[in-house]
Amino acid sequence: MQKKIEAITEMLMNDYQQGRVIDEIKTFDYPDKNVVIDILEKLKMIIYPGYYRNSNYRTYTVRNNISILTEDIIYNLIKQISIVLKYVPEYKNADVSVLSKEAENITFSFLEKIPKIREYIETDIAAAYDGDPAAYNKDEIICSYPGLFAIFTNRIAHELFLLNVPLIPRIMTEHAHSLTGIDIHPGTTIGKYFFIDHGTGIVIGETTVIGNNVKIYQGVTLGALSTRGGQNLRGKKRHPTICDNVTIYSGASILGGETIVGKGVVVGGNAFITTSIPEGAKVSVKSQELTYNYDSSRPVERKDIELDSAWFYQI
Repeated sequence: MQKKIEAITEMLMNDYQQGRVIDEIKTFDYPDKNVVIDILEKLKMIIYPGYYRNSNYRTYTVRNNISILTEDIIYNLIKQISIVLKYVPEYKNADVSVLSKEAENITFSFLEKIPKIREYIETDIAAAYDGDPAAYNKDEIICSYPGLFAIFTNRIAHELFLLNVPLIPRIMTEHAHSLTGIDIHPGTTIGKYFFIDHGTGIVIGETTVIGNNVKIYQGVTLGALSTRGGQNLRGKKRHPTICDNVTIYSGASILGGETIVGKGVVVGGNAFITTSIPEGAKVSVKSQELTYNYDSSRPVERKDIELDSAWFYQI
């Protein structure tokens, strides 16, 4: 058995010598995914101080609890940002003290954004409650809605993204993606009162811009029209702009960086859009034809779907 283990080890060591990406052994540490997720969980306790608490903290006041949480976040976030700053060209060969100082600056700049994040989250909760008759109270939304968790995570990750922090924002949003089935890139810009209903299968690309009072249902894609250009498209506007008061129903795809969906537009289910839509329009696929087969003794009946207002509200 020992000889077999040694033989396999030797085989793997030889396989690592081929110069591929997967063979690379970095000279610096990688960010710790579990620590990043823990930071996100602790930030959730700060965003919702009355809803989520850490039972390990034996404190009796909100101030003490927040102080301990904040200190924990600061320590770990500085450490993780120090690690990932090596991915930024200007810090590739920087001294540890330089990385630590810059990570500290970024961490405190991020923490100063928390009141803004909480302001936006409050509007998202209101949008979910006002827009969903199945919601019996706002506590239910905070504690159980996957859409709100995905939005919360994006709002955290987006602020780190704007501070040019590598990797960590994407780790956060992909964590939310794995839990909710909702994939929002941390680069996405989202306005107030954003509501995701049901949510599973939603994909929102990096350069998407979403205005205020936008509602999106399950299976919606806000994506790029083409990615054939690969890395040459990095930094370019590849995803659509969704203006204020837009509703996008399930299964719709809106693609392209030049595509603008105007204010007040309603996009029906399964629509495929690659050009701009003027303000106030209602967009739908061509009327489908339904066939009803009752039994062999009855003739087949065919009926066209009417494009009335009810059609847009099927979920």
